[in-house]
Amino acid sequence: MDRLSTVSDGPLAIISDGHAHTLHQCTAVRRLVLLLCEHGCDAEAQRLGLQILRHFDSAAFQNHAEEEEFLFPTLLESMAGSDAVCLREMTSGLTQQHRLLEHMWAGLRMQVSAIATAQSAALDASAVEAFIEANQQHIEREASEMLPMASRLFTDNELAYLRHALDGRRQPAMQAGVC
Repeated sequence: MDRLSTVSDGPLAIISDGHAHTLHQCTAVRRLVLLLCEHGCDAEAQRLGLQILRHFDSAAFQNHAEEEEFLFPTLLESMAGSDAVCLREMTSGLTQQHRLLEHMWAGLRMQVSAIATAQSAALDASAVEAFIEANQQHIEREASEMLPMASRLFTDNELAYLRHALDGRRQPAMQAGVC
């Protein structure tokens, strides 16, 4: 298996695709702010709010859980016998960022939920921008540091394990129509 192709077509691509979808939804949150300013809480704003809720309540933070449960430990295991201090610091820092993003979403979630159910047209634009910026920085770090490192270090067996773990975790959600 070509090491360079693993990010574009293997289990690491699943993680990367999740990042791309989250960035797309960040753009949708920004668009929701504009819609509310221009048209209030109309049907389009409600639909968009519901779409955003679905993503951040399931797929976005499922991606965090998958990274922490499967990707980070596999990455650390791949360094067994050598100095993994930098990897531990990186995965610990990324895990802390996951908690921060989840906390930031919790603050926005109530507002987006109220919009999705036409109970409110209020969305804190500065909190939205902070959330988007935090997501962009986090995803950029994972894309520029973690995924390329995993691609270089993982053996075919580790990639197969990761693929199996991700597929097994996502299969029930896909059958239920969550993803």
